[in-house]
Amino acid sequence: MTRKPLILSVLVFGLAVFAVASWYMTRPGPVTATASAAPENAEALVRPYSPILGPEEALVTIVEFFDPACEACRAFYPVVKDIMAEHGDAVRVVLRYTPFHGAASEQAIRVLEAARMQDVYEPVLEAILREQPRWASHGAPEPGRILQIAGNAGLDVEAARTQMLAPDVVAILNQDRADVETMGVRGTPTFFVNGRLLDPFGEAELRTLVAEELAAAGS
Repeated sequence: MTRKPLILSVLVFGLAVFAVASWYMTRPGPVTATASAAPENAEALVRPYSPILGPEEALVTIVEFFDPACEACRAFYPVVKDIMAEHGDAVRVVLRYTPFHGAASEQAIRVLEAARMQDVYEPVLEAILREQPRWASHGAPEPGRILQIAGNAGLDVEAARTQMLAPDVVAILNQDRADVETMGVRGTPTFFVNGRLLDPFGEAELRTLVAEELAAAGS
């Protein structure tokens, strides 16, 4: 083989290796959480402070490991709300914070916790998800934009600036990070339905798993 074809062969091989490596580094992470929450992990799945959407006494609990800056979480929010509407008081959702998108995620979580203190959690949650491209790190965020968005949804922004720094908020962030590790969550959203991991992941699969748990509960 002459020198020129040899060099071309090496270059082609190198590009192929680079392409495979790039796919591996950017593909969605595999679901590595266990198929169901072990009894010893019950506390790590739901904490007494965890935000709840829906009635406390619901037969089925959907636990969502959730990042407010996650595009897939934004896309799934209407699906989750539709499931709740379909089944009425039989289904509730528990949100667990999973700040995989760094500083933008953490700031959004702090805003949500301030909104919870002010009893405007759901309208602020819906506003920051709806306007996610304007503030999240994968878009073109502007400083202070998320507070403006939350303010338009009913948040007292001046009060929130202090509430966001409260020790209780820091404790929630730290505990949720630890629980994410305990539960083996590697991507968002990750769902558990009455302790059962949603795997494989998908809208139809989530609806089916909820229906199975409702049937098992006699609803």
